[in-house]
Amino acid sequence: MLNRWSDSDARACTDPLSERAYTSRLLGVDPELVMHGGGNTSVKLVGDDIFGRSVDLLYVKGSGSDLATMSAEDFVPVRLDHLTALAELETLSDTEMAEQLRIGTVRAGAPAPSVEAILHACLPFRFVDHTHADAVLTITNTPGGRKRIEELYGSSVVIVDYVMPGFDLARRCAEEFPAQRTDDTVGMVLMNHGIFSFGDTARESYDRMIELVAMAQEYLEGHDAWELPTRPMPMPPPSSQRVEIAQLRAAISSAAGVPMVVESTRTPRVGAFLGRPDFADLATRGPMTPDHVIRTKHLPLVGRDVGAYVGAYEEFFRRNEPRTAETLTMLDPAPRIVLDPDLGLLTIGRTAKDAAVARDIAVHTIDAIERSAALDDWQALPEGDLFDVEYWSLEQAKLQKQGAPLPLAGDVALVTGAASGIGRATADALLGAGAAVVGLDIDPGIGDTLTHPGFLGIRCDVTDDGAIDAALEAGALRFGGLDVLVLNAGVFPASQPINELTSQEWRRVMAVNLDANLSLLRSAGELLALTPRYGRGVVNASQNVHAPGPGAAAYSASKAALTQLARVAALEWAPQGVRVNMVHPNAVFDTGIWDDATIASRASSYDLSPEAYKTNNLLGVEITSKDVARLIVALCSPAFMKTTGAQIPIDGGTDRTI
Repeated sequence: MLNRWSDSDARACTDPLSERAYTSRLLGVDPELVMHGGGNTSVKLVGDDIFGRSVDLLYVKGSGSDLATMSAEDFVPVRLDHLTALAELETLSDTEMAEQLRIGTVRAGAPAPSVEAILHACLPFRFVDHTHADAVLTITNTPGGRKRIEELYGSSVVIVDYVMPGFDLARRCAEEFPAQRTDDTVGMVLMNHGIFSFGDTARESYDRMIELVAMAQEYLEGHDAWELPTRPMPMPPPSSQRVEIAQLRAAISSAAGVPMVVESTRTPRVGAFLGRPDFADLATRGPMTPDHVIRTKHLPLVGRDVGAYVGAYEEFFRRNEPRTAETLTMLDPAPRIVLDPDLGLLTIGRTAKDAAVARDIAVHTIDAIERSAALDDWQALPEGDLFDVEYWSLEQAKLQKQGAPLPLAGDVALVTGAASGIGRATADALLGAGAAVVGLDIDPGIGDTLTHPGFLGIRCDVTDDGAIDAALEAGALRFGGLDVLVLNAGVFPASQPINELTSQEWRRVMAVNLDANLSLLRSAGELLALTPRYGRGVVNASQNVHAPGPGAAAYSASKAALTQLARVAALEWAPQGVRVNMVHPNAVFDTGIWDDATIASRASSYDLSPEAYKTNNLLGVEITSKDVARLIVALCSPAFMKTTGAQIPIDGGTDRTI
């Protein structure tokens, strides 16, 4: 365990609440302690109400906040006397608890307090930290877990057997903590759930958390259960697995009822785990902590039989539905984690970010499973306890607060020429609409073009068939397949009359503007046919197709041929449900193919100034890359799901084409 406390950083804290936020961030950035919104922290302070009266308050993490990014404003002030009084009730439903937590909150507009606010209030310490430390859970998730925790910590921690989070857990801790507490007590272990630490200062509570977790790590090391094996998974050759992954993604998306992103992980740690003869048995015993089921489901799929997994999940729901008096609606039965010896670890989410969250949880769980197995054996909670959390109304409320999905959520797009101009604007717009995007460009900086969890930039010369093949494979491994293909990359040579146009220049333009797109269509067609929703191709052609200009023979001919190619693709792919449409922009001057000299040359051929040339259309408007990108994204949206073979100008209107 790394203690991340910094005296210089701490000096920037101006009060106990800012110190509370600082140490919360120290916990949140360590994935060995918490991941993706897990854990919570609190501090008890005295404040004044509007009448100047002193009020004891618990500042607790707001529901849905992330410890890694906590600020003072993310803590919710709740009346301490209200919370401690609630802990004395015999029963309190989830609905009543949520209502009472809101009633006790003293800041209008604050997020809902953590569901463990009552528990934090009952602990007689000013600062309280709670994490889901991997090392502690590794020990608790063994058949002899409680005895091992007792052996490890002695009287320094209170131990509470697993109870459903919320009021029941708070009530249990309020009863057991005073009975078990000694003068040595600095923490509390909740079996199969996590660990608490306490202190009079933010630093003391934080230091104790680090010390307690370090002790668990050292315990595992002392029992030969810390070092983990590795076995590199052989990387498949290009084109060998993308179709298999796309087929699996289609089946998973069908089970989910919506398109899903599927991310592949093939690390040496994954290889070692999947190489165990008992990996399927271990992996299907349950998660590291029930908090994870919201992101991962209660079990992974081993192998590729999605239908069998769906049937087993439906039976899981039927078995456990009677555990609650509420009327429940079954969640989608699609897996969120797949373990396959050939494909590796596959994680699934509605977005690339969701799939990445599931990946992080899965790789930490694999480590915990192997360490538990080395220590004793892996033993997760019974499925009923996992069901209770997955269908817990308060957890479902968190998901509902995320709002409706974006229109292209779950879709995977590939955009060529994505480092600048129309390509970059299109990639950005697709990301904004919810899609994951693979951006190809010959520019070495393509990987850093857009900072977004759903963007994968790959340096690729689209005139190289091998590079295209490798890029499609990499995109499928990262996101699971392909739904949208945007053919945008192109070159626009300097103006030349036909009698000066060399064969070399002609072939260069054709290679990029036409031949490369044939290769992309040929290689991507099978993936587009496997999309969960419907495949879409959008070709960025040109107004020159219908209204060529002097000096642009190679460009105009290449774009006209590309348009014909796209029209044939629309004819051939329609039976597979794949739509192919074309856009014809004109005079988009904020792209890499234009410079001042080229603009001046083109303008002079029309007897116009450069400024007049830029708005030389019926509407008198300038067309930008973002304008074209918006049209391309619209063609990818459900509004155009019944349109194929269309050619749409975006040029401000010209009498030559109208």
